[in-house]
Amino acid sequence: MRASLLPLATALLLGCGRSPAVDPVILALGGEEVRRSDFERYVSNVEARQGGSLEPPVRAALLASYLEKRVLVLQARSRGFINARSSAEEEQAAVKRLLSEDVHSRIAVTDEEVARHYEAHHAEFSLPERVSLRQILVGTPNEARDALRRLRKDPKSFEMLAQTLSRGPEAQSGGLMGTFSRGELPPELEAAAFSLKSGETSPVIETSLGHHILRVDAVEAGRQLTLEDCRGRIRALLAGQKAERSEREFIAGLMARAKVNNEAATARSSPPS
Repeated sequence: MRASLLPLATALLLGCGRSPAVDPVILALGGEEVRRSDFERYVSNVEARQGGSLEPPVRAALLASYLEKRVLVLQARSRGFINARSSAEEEQAAVKRLLSEDVHSRIAVTDEEVARHYEAHHAEFSLPERVSLRQILVGTPNEARDALRRLRKDPKSFEMLAQTLSRGPEAQSGGLMGTFSRGELPPELEAAAFSLKSGETSPVIETSLGHHILRVDAVEAGRQLTLEDCRGRIRALLAGQKAERSEREFIAGLMARAKVNNEAATARSSPPS
């Protein structure tokens, strides 16, 4: 009886778990590991979303990104931020904490760096000329001439006439279109709008939409922004650039310390016989 149970016991022992040869470690760091089955599950999820199998070059490219993401998780585990049973959300929070403590907290942008960037990109830090516009939009030349005649008689009636005569979507707000820089209006309207002074009304302008009469409520002259105007914006930009470079260097350092088996990761596992 005991002898007859031996083959069954042997088969059960062989079937429990997956041997290293079947499910090799593809990434190891600080006593933490990622196995090929983990990557296969990741690939399966990607293929399910895309509705098809991934070609080998795509799998290889996907592997590089996957390993970089997982090496951060392994480092977070080795730091005690999470454990192997943590959820994806907990992993993301742990990686964010890891990067904050080991990368972002060390980033500093000096006043000299800000000033150099301002001088090197001086032309980028300017405000263009802008105009605030109202319009009356009607369908026929006669309607436009009538509206213009009434405006000349009573220039303060523009908003009332826009509400009662205009077919534009902004009619109920007294024809208020908004504030525009050059390049943001149809060419016919832009030419007229930027030729007017604050408070002036345009002649009738014909476009494919109909017949327009514009009034400029305000003109904001273009100006060069000073270093003080831009200091916060530049500092944030440079800090972001430094953070991106530092994150790449941090990940590269982790990957250099980790044990990586790319060949095992890209080889598809053999189906059970």
